[in-house]
Amino acid sequence: MQHISQTAPIEVEVDVEEKRVALSYVSEAFAEGCLDGLDGDCMAQAALFAAFQELVMTYGEEATARYAEGFPERIRGGAFTTTLQH
Repeated sequence: MQHISQTAPIEVEVDVEEKRVALSYVSEAFAEGCLDGLDGDCMAQAALFAAFQELVMTYGEEATARYAEGFPERIRGGAFTTTLQH
């Protein structure tokens, strides 16, 4: 998943741009599902399932499990928070 490699800065910029575009596509699909009446929680769970399914197909179960181990800390640290907390 996340690995350090000796890539040129331009390659890193392309990777960041591809991830930004991919997130845009996923966000758009998520919004469409919600507009069609699907519950946001249902969409989120389906998106997570699809994402983990793809990661397992690409990297295998063990590598995906190791990648997921970092989520609790990232979640608690606000990595996925997009609104102000009261």
